Amino acid sequence: MTMTSGYAKVPGGTVWYGIYGVGRPGTPLVVLHGGPGVPHDYLLPLTELADVRPVIFYDQLGCGLSVCADNPDDWTVENSVAGLHALCHQLGLKRYILLGQSWGTFLAVSYALAHPEARPAGLILADPCLSAPRWINDMRGFLRQMPCEDLAEIEHCEMTGDYQSPAYQRIMERFYHQHVCKCEPWPQVVMDSFERANQSIYRHMWGASEFSVTGTLKDRDLCGQLGKLRMPVLYLCGRDDEATPETTRHYCRCTPGATMTVIENASHLPHLEQPGPFFTAVREFLISVENDNDFTIEIK
Repeated sequence: MTMTSGYAKVPGGTVWYGIYGVGRPGTPLVVLHGGPGVPHDYLLPLTELADVRPVIFYDQLGCGLSVCADNPDDWTVENSVAGLHALCHQLGLKRYILLGQSWGTFLAVSYALAHPEARPAGLILADPCLSAPRWINDMRGFLRQMPCEDLAEIEHCEMTGDYQSPAYQRIMERFYHQHVCKCEPWPQVVMDSFERANQSIYRHMWGASEFSVTGTLKDRDLCGQLGKLRMPVLYLCGRDDEATPETTRHYCRCTPGATMTVIENASHLPHLEQPGPFFTAVREFLISVENDNDFTIEIK
């Protein structure tokens, strides 16, 4: 499929974008990758949705093909929101839908809250991370399910800061294959994203690992603001997702009019692990958004 690409000027630098399905009649879909710091490659299978609409990928500031000075002051939620706003403005988007994955869901919701005048027509929040404290609590739950020797090794490495320990890395690899991507082997798009990830951004904003959240996001929590969303919202997660169904259900309950789909036999990347059910849910939501231009939330 043909892609049109370019660069957009944003606060702190420039970001790369690529558009599939240019000229298609459906409402454009803007895709927000996770990480923070992991480029868009692993989400490229979403080009399947470009058969009826433009699908816009971009690498956030400092990620992948985008450019920025290595200034941690630019690695903030607020600057990420400003970058997304600048991109949408440069592309001339008037009506569009946001699809965020993992950290990208935090960015999507933060953007929708910060720019009510540019309200997206809908939000797809896949494998959501909207509350660092809830994420940390869920990670502690996963740790409690591990063998005692693995838990002891993780606690030792976190206490000493030895995150490169071979034993720690082996435990993390097993966790990733259970709760991040169940595909065997991992698809090349996932390998490409991991190989090109900006670890400095990940460590600054998140921490040393999924379990060790010490970065600038560690206290951020959007749960109390989800009730302000005034557009259709679809939550998606895998049954074995590190973004657990229980926590995803909590987000859904906090969001007026939202719906939720749990993808069986999948973890944090259901678009790769179980593409059939994933794309069915997403397409049904996209159709419902395009057929309902008068979505409103009743305030009681």
